[in-house]
Amino acid sequence: MNSSVAALPVSTLISANQALTQRLPSALELKHQLPLSPFLVEQIHAHRKAVRAILNGEDSRLLVIVGPCSIHDPESAMEYARKLKKLALEVSDQMLLVIRAYVEKPRTTIGWKGLAYDPHLDGSDDMAAGLTLSRQLMREMLRLGLPVATELLQPMAAGYFDDLLSWVAIGARTTESQIHREMASGLDMPVGFKNGTDGGVAIACDAMRSAAHPHRHFGVDSQGHPAIIQTSGNPDTHLVLRGGHRGPNYDGQSVAQVKGDLAKSKVAARIMVDCSHANSGKDPLRQPAVFNDVLEQRLQGDTSLIGMMLESHLFEGCQPLSASMQYGVSVTDGCLGWDSTEQLLRGAAQRLRERC
Repeated sequence: MNSSVAALPVSTLISANQALTQRLPSALELKHQLPLSPFLVEQIHAHRKAVRAILNGEDSRLLVIVGPCSIHDPESAMEYARKLKKLALEVSDQMLLVIRAYVEKPRTTIGWKGLAYDPHLDGSDDMAAGLTLSRQLMREMLRLGLPVATELLQPMAAGYFDDLLSWVAIGARTTESQIHREMASGLDMPVGFKNGTDGGVAIACDAMRSAAHPHRHFGVDSQGHPAIIQTSGNPDTHLVLRGGHRGPNYDGQSVAQVKGDLAKSKVAARIMVDCSHANSGKDPLRQPAVFNDVLEQRLQGDTSLIGMMLESHLFEGCQPLSASMQYGVSVTDGCLGWDSTEQLLRGAAQRLRERC
């Protein structure tokens, strides 16, 4: 034993290991500070209903979750949102476009954790400002008339945004988490569970079955107090294929295998394909090829393929955080540029119209 450590008083050892804390506003306080109008509440309800209709086969449109890998600059995010709203109206007969408003980013080791954590991009981790800015930004996107999607990474942060969202992702690293499955069971919107990082879907199948059931679990209420949370179960979940360590899983053979796995687990075959990550080999410029392959499968009659996800920003590629960054370029995963995104979605809408 290290004698210098053993000689320290117990009180010193405890204080040396205590984490610093800073109180945040409760979710209820932030919602009161940045409320939703009755009109926006009804709009969100309608958007959620539209997504559910696609999942249930009542609406034949394609569900497309599209937008920046992560949002780091509200100005460029809103410029993107305005462009997307115009395109969404143009293709609304064939697609429901939902904007990605990702303000939390999972990190394999370390790195920038997203707008909600570090809005100043300088490591100051001003989370109070980040939560406020994230809610403001999502609310502005809603005012444009767009449905909003995000990945819920930290369950304690979910209450700050849950009333704004029409679709939620649970990521590959958290799909196995009991805490996230319990959280999903209480969300009043559709939830997509991604397959595990190995590419297999067994974990996601378990997650969907778990989230469909009621739960009682530890949590935090809207006022920030520890609470027992009772959920009623979420029937509106589906699988998101994002590939894995073994490679892509969007091709026809892989999709057929996945449908068999879903059937064995008695889980509805409702599949979205993430055109990025392992499915594109982490090359953003390969996303259109993935998208078009899945679109062709759908045109050939595979109605289990209900949607796609694209990482897209104003300009293609990515960049590191620095003192002089290019406007409209992702600071996390590489993205498809807007011009290519617009061309891809317009072309897909036309192919879908010709099918009719």
